[in-house]
Amino acid sequence: MTIPELDGPRLAPAAGGAPKQLVVFLHGYGADGNDLIPLGREWAPLLPNAAFVSPNAPEPCAMAPMGRQWFDLSMGDMSIISAGVERATPALNAFLDAELNRQGLTADSLALVGFSQGTMMALAVGLTRSARPKVIVGYSGALATVEELPPPGQGPAILLVHGDMDEVIPIEAMAMAREALGQAGLSVQWHISRGIGHGIDADGLRLGGDFLKRAFEEMPTVD
Repeated sequence: MTIPELDGPRLAPAAGGAPKQLVVFLHGYGADGNDLIPLGREWAPLLPNAAFVSPNAPEPCAMAPMGRQWFDLSMGDMSIISAGVERATPALNAFLDAELNRQGLTADSLALVGFSQGTMMALAVGLTRSARPKVIVGYSGALATVEELPPPGQGPAILLVHGDMDEVIPIEAMAMAREALGQAGLSVQWHISRGIGHGIDADGLRLGGDFLKRAFEEMPTVD
């Protein structure tokens, strides 16, 4: 099977020169890389030495002809979601390997930031790669599988942010992910965005940027 080659919009480090970190955005169902790359512009002052890239998902979206999907949308059946994540994983892993190599960086300089379906991909891929990323920030998502989780204390720093009014992926999905990851001995922090639906508010954006900065400084925390 041919592995799809991913690509998408990029932002060079605000400070100029070669990047010291790489932040990869993974968009949600029916969007594309342009949906999340603006977060890189917001976070550039916090991470002036980071390069940002937001690849387009490998599949055209059946329900949004101009958009893309990591896998078919089927929120009612986690087995289908898990299979979809597994199918999309090789393409994302290949992209991450190529991008790190292109930038001359190692995995401890990598952050994955996902939204919705992209959060499912960020957690699944970030927690199973042989060279795991430094940090994962997941907005409005879920944990698709608990197989092959890293040993306690050896996973990336993780921040989960979810709106308590989310009508697409209920906030209970974050609670379930938090519990499963915590039971596996992984470092997980979380934030509930009050009155927010399926989206990212200003507080969530601020917390995500601060978490990335502190994770790269090896001091992750949520205020």
